[in-house]
Amino acid sequence: MKLDDRVAVVTGASRGIGRATALALAADGARVAVNYRSGKDEALEVVARIEEAGGRAAAFRADVSDHEQATALVAEVLETFGDLHILVNNAGVSNDSLIYHMAPEDWLDVMKVNFGGVFNCTKAVLDHFMKTRDGAIVNVSSVMGERGWTGESNYAASKGAVDAFTRSAAIELARFSIRVNAVLPGFAPTDLVAGLSTGDVAKNLKRQIPMRDFATVEQVASAIRFLSGPESEYMTGVLLNIDGGGMAGLGLGRPKW
Repeated sequence: MKLDDRVAVVTGASRGIGRATALALAADGARVAVNYRSGKDEALEVVARIEEAGGRAAAFRADVSDHEQATALVAEVLETFGDLHILVNNAGVSNDSLIYHMAPEDWLDVMKVNFGGVFNCTKAVLDHFMKTRDGAIVNVSSVMGERGWTGESNYAASKGAVDAFTRSAAIELARFSIRVNAVLPGFAPTDLVAGLSTGDVAKNLKRQIPMRDFATVEQVASAIRFLSGPESEYMTGVLLNIDGGGMAGLGLGRPKW
């Protein structure tokens, strides 16, 4: 397995893309720190699944939007596993609203988690990664960071910040052999887009995707696994779309032939 002897921390790993990522990294040999904020039972279930398959994992509670908790999380992971090589910044929230109705705390809370968590955890791992000159950081962004969507201005802005940070961090940290990349999922069936992934809304959205379907969380996790491993060792500063071709088109029209 290609991630043998590697240690990974996945934030927001109790459900959705984070859960699938933790399982994918563990399946390829990594020891996994499963971070959660409130879903303790779900996080322990992820750990149990990894251990039942012969892997090693542990659950760690921390609110990564808080700098001190993010720093303590990394310190605890290092104490538990003795090393750290991979950081997957996945923790995220949404609070959709039209700009006209949006209160200041509505955008600030989203920014604190979605971008603040990326910044806090990245900063927390740098001492170790720079010392060992060995680190891969994968940020879970969104196609929303590159495009607009009604009611998503705060979420889109937070993911746009993640994209810009990914590029800048990649440039700064390359000399320490630290790679920083991001995946940009399109629509995937997670709690964040629960209202968009079923019924007539989902049918209409799928018609606008060239591959005519949403991504699965396992497909997104597979891309994260790739950016975490040796196959992508010459890649940094990459924003990788996982969207079924949704970002490739010009408008929504179709030719008649």
